[in-house]
Amino acid sequence: MSMGATRVAIVNPNTTRSMTDAVLESAAPVARRGTELIGVTPSNGVASVESHIDEVHGAMSVLVEVERLEASAARPDAYVIACFGDTGVAAAREAAAGPVVGMTEAALMTATLIAHRFSIITMPRRTIAQSDRVVRAIGLAHRCTVRAVDEPVAEIEGGSLHLLDLFVAEGRRALAEDAAEAIILGCAGLADLVGPLQEALGVPVIEGVAAATAIAEGLIAQGLGNPHAGAGSRKPNRTSREIAAGTEAGTSA
Repeated sequence: MSMGATRVAIVNPNTTRSMTDAVLESAAPVARRGTELIGVTPSNGVASVESHIDEVHGAMSVLVEVERLEASAARPDAYVIACFGDTGVAAAREAAAGPVVGMTEAALMTATLIAHRFSIITMPRRTIAQSDRVVRAIGLAHRCTVRAVDEPVAEIEGGSLHLLDLFVAEGRRALAEDAAEAIILGCAGLADLVGPLQEALGVPVIEGVAAATAIAEGLIAQGLGNPHAGAGSRKPNRTSREIAAGTEAGTSA
């Protein structure tokens, strides 16, 4: 942990800078005074994560960026992975010294504290599988239903308010058919929907990047680091840089 201001890196697994800007805006209102939020956009990868293949590329982009930051002089105290489905979170946790919080886990855990049943509204429909995976992995399938608005992620590069009616309609179905008491926005970059959607539905609406930022800061405040660091480290056979360079572990190109 740094001795100065707390530094939280918000890592976007895709290469779209406008999405990084949007998730930084999501995190800023909940960050503590004095916390430095660092937006991270990969230089290589995919423009959006909307399939299993995209997710593989996105996970590698996350790992490359986390390894780069860990090797820097200004290593972050914690990381937030800003992609629903928590792309690359498991690998990042093995590479980072501090906490790594995925926006999906953070949103789901937040929902459990305020609602018995809740629904995710993700986008597009083909990404339901990624949300389902996280829901099952943390044992919440009996409390959470995954729904979707079938629009590409590119639709929200400049904001998402134009999709409000679609989210309201799907949210109303979640309340009626799923007995949902809260709604989770299942994609990064939807923060501008929180207020209008909450007003239209009359239930809490949870945005994962904000939830993850608050949790990351809470972990730092409690001195809870990464159990994979230090003596408990899970050392990879090769780092992403060594793989890219075609060298063996511990050698230089």
